Amino acid sequence: MREINFSSPDFDRIDLLIIAGEASGDEHSSLIVGKIKERLPKIKLAAIGGRCLEKKGAHLVYPLVDHAVVGVFEVLKNYNLFKKIFSKTISWIKKYNPEVILLVDYPGFNLRLAKELKKQGLSSKGGGEIKILQYISPQLWAWKSKRRFEMEKILDSLGVLFPFEIECYQDTKLNAFFVGHPFADRDYNSPFLYDPNGSLLMLPGSREQAVGRILPSFLQAYQILLRKFPQIKAKILVPSKKIRNLVMNLMDDFPNLKTNVEIIEKISSLKTCGAWMSSGTMSLACAFGGIPGVIAYRAHPMTYLLGKFLVKVPYLGMANILLRESPPYPEFIQGKANGKNLSFSMERILKNDQIGFEFEAISKKLVEMLKAREQEAVDWILQETMLG
Repeated sequence: MREINFSSPDFDRIDLLIIAGEASGDEHSSLIVGKIKERLPKIKLAAIGGRCLEKKGAHLVYPLVDHAVVGVFEVLKNYNLFKKIFSKTISWIKKYNPEVILLVDYPGFNLRLAKELKKQGLSSKGGGEIKILQYISPQLWAWKSKRRFEMEKILDSLGVLFPFEIECYQDTKLNAFFVGHPFADRDYNSPFLYDPNGSLLMLPGSREQAVGRILPSFLQAYQILLRKFPQIKAKILVPSKKIRNLVMNLMDDFPNLKTNVEIIEKISSLKTCGAWMSSGTMSLACAFGGIPGVIAYRAHPMTYLLGKFLVKVPYLGMANILLRESPPYPEFIQGKANGKNLSFSMERILKNDQIGFEFEAISKKLVEMLKAREQEAVDWILQETMLG
């Protein structure tokens, strides 16, 4: 097993420890860190998370985001690794005793951590001094809704991104607050711009297993599409060097596409005519950016069967769930997520000269739906703690 080294900060106290295990949580919480540091310049921040948090000024204790996986069977394959990371996290918290811990999404790890901190008497719910906040609710409305009763026993407060999630906790004593979605924040600038003359965009996700399953379908679709649109270029967005290397290996099976496809890591005002995307955070980011596209997803076969049995929502993409009366994105799952279907759906987008106006309206609708009402995430954190 690879060596797991947790680093020590160069300051003697920790005001706020942030734990984010996925790229989306790393990005969302980094926006909060930026605003907290504006209000409290001397605050001491540490993170078990990713590079976005580090860039905003948090001391990166351990790059947990690098080990993100999805699905029950993928987690089981990496059980010993996560067990060791979990143990190291507890030991680090005992040693540095942060005043507040902000758990960001990632419920399989974070809620178990909150439970253990209570058991060991470290958190305020267990008689200790550490305040435990959870930012981003687990998707109780999709599956495992009874988790809310465990959450009220181990968390001090919860900040949710979607207004309907407040209702999920009405029969508990857990203080839940709608703090707005970061993509609807007035200071948020979408990294995407719709341009009918822009490149096609491929967003295969941030987890190795998921990228390995879906990117070949995207590339097959692009290969088919080039027959009718030979001038169109494509870009593949990757979140890290590890994913970049994986994408380059997958591209070896499509040598004729290498001159047409650019792999990019950083984006700002990226002009695109449409996107093939996995069902994660980036699909919602595209909706906020007014970008038309197609959602496709391939899971481990056993994970898919289990999810089909347990999950209670009609769509995978959050924009489709929020706008279920008229879902903006076609979705293709498992075997239907093939080059032929994805190519045909994108062809329809490229031939629709009204699509830009349609998705501009969708973007405005989502911003109005998900913007903060009474308080933003930073206000909620400072209100629920003594940090301010």
